[in-house]
Amino acid sequence: MDWDNLRFFLELARSGTLMSASRRLAVDHTTVARRIQALEKEVGTPLFSREADGHRLTEAGRRLQPQAEAMESAFRTVESATPASHEGLSGLVRIGTTEGLGTVVLAPQLALFAQAHPKLVIDLLAMPRLVHLSRREADIVISLERPARGPVVVTKLTDYTLRLYASARYLAAHPRIATREDLRGHTFISYVDDLLFSKELQFLDELYRPDSFALRSTSILAQHRATAAGAGIAVLPAFIAESDKSLRRVLPEEANFTRTFWMSVPAETKHLARMQATWNFLRETVEAQRALLLPASARSLPSASRQRRPKATETAPSKA
Repeated sequence: MDWDNLRFFLELARSGTLMSASRRLAVDHTTVARRIQALEKEVGTPLFSREADGHRLTEAGRRLQPQAEAMESAFRTVESATPASHEGLSGLVRIGTTEGLGTVVLAPQLALFAQAHPKLVIDLLAMPRLVHLSRREADIVISLERPARGPVVVTKLTDYTLRLYASARYLAAHPRIATREDLRGHTFISYVDDLLFSKELQFLDELYRPDSFALRSTSILAQHRATAAGAGIAVLPAFIAESDKSLRRVLPEEANFTRTFWMSVPAETKHLARMQATWNFLRETVEAQRALLLPASARSLPSASRQRRPKATETAPSKA
């Protein structure tokens, strides 16, 4: 039996579609289909059922998967013990993470990390959706919720702070906000409820249910830009908003939220040199940025309650 056919089998079983498996394997999707057909001919039975939304394992496929995974684990153990594996980090590491953390905190540092290891390729999936480790969409995943099951290694990466923000221009043009009740009548910017990829993003349910929205977006970066433009009030990560001089904190004593980033990797690949090095680098990067992720309450932007209201002859600030 050809081991390469089993490798293609595992990628399709994990990703569920020929296109996803082909991207992971860096081949054309027709090559994946041909390999699966060859394997099914070898074992003498269909391993997948072809459905409208992808490929699903048959009973025979489900029986074969753990055996193929054991072979994969043994192969990787042998691979990591070869002399070539000690010549420096090489290969692909795909990291799935939330859009804000990936773009603002991780991207600059990961680029430098990859420069230091020319044979290493880093794919950063900084996306406003959940990246699935079980489907092998990524090798390392940073998520807002701790994985509940599966053969994975999980660690708490860090807590981080979110606060309620509005631009100085917005606050100058609208009624003062001193209590939660004062939020009534104000315009908000938030996520699209039915497209939330994590219940951990339901911040406003804990604070105030808005009467109206200026913008709802799946992108936290879009929400930040709309808030800075003066379109409304939003809950934003402090690591994005605190460095934006156009923004002010709103209800700083009440509108404080803490969430947690969890990092996970399949147990079977954690021992690989490139995975271990990237895992450790991510932890070190986040630790070095702790003051940005969990800023001290006394530091940073002034709050809306301390902003001086403009006189009738004054004009509101125009910077966004």
